Amino acid sequence: MKNIKLLAILFISALAITSCSSDDNPVPVNEEEVITTVTVKLTPQGGGDTVTLQSRDLDGDGPKAPEVTEGTLSANTTYNGEITLLNELEDPAENITKEVAEEADEHQFFYNVTGGIASTFSYAGDNDANGNPVGINFTVATGAAGSGNYVFILRHEPNKGASGVKEGDITNAGGETDVQVSFKVEIQ
Repeated sequence: MKNIKLLAILFISALAITSCSSDDNPVPVNEEEVITTVTVKLTPQGGGDTVTLQSRDLDGDGPKAPEVTEGTLSANTTYNGEITLLNELEDPAENITKEVAEEADEHQFFYNVTGGIASTFSYAGDNDANGNPVGINFTVATGAAGSGNYVFILRHEPNKGASGVKEGDITNAGGETDVQVSFKVEIQ
C-alpha cells in the first residue's frame, strides 16, 4: 500500500512538472504592415512632367475595389522612380516606406511588365547592409509606343541570396507578398 501511495505521489508530481510551461517570455510577433496606398512617381531624366501612378484601397479586403490612377509615359525615355507606401487607416497617415527602409534586409521590391510594352527596370541604389537592393528607388527605360501594365510587388523576407533575386527576378525569392499592385500604362 505504501508503494502505491508513493507511486501515485510520484505520478502526480511528474504531471505537475511536465504541465508547466514557460509562457513567461512570449516571443514577440512582428506584425505585417497595413498598406492602403501605393504611389509610384516617375520623373523623366531629361526633364519634363512627373507621372504619378497610384493605388488606394481604403477598405482593405472590403467590397470596394482599389482606386487606381493610370499613366502615360513617353517612348524611349528613362525615368527615375520612387515608391511611397502609406497606411491611410491611421490619422495622420503612417508612412510605411520608412519602415521598409529601416528593415531593408527583410524587404525587396520586384517589378514586372505585362502586355505589349517594352520597358526595363533597374534598382537605383537603396540597398540593405549587405549591398542587396530594396527597390524603393529605381529607374525604368521605356521602349517603343504601346500599352500594358507595370506590376510592383513588395516581398517580405525574400531570400536575397537566391539565384537571380539580386537582379530583380522574383522566381526564387520566396518570402511573403506584402503588397502587389498593377498599373495600366500607355507609352506614346
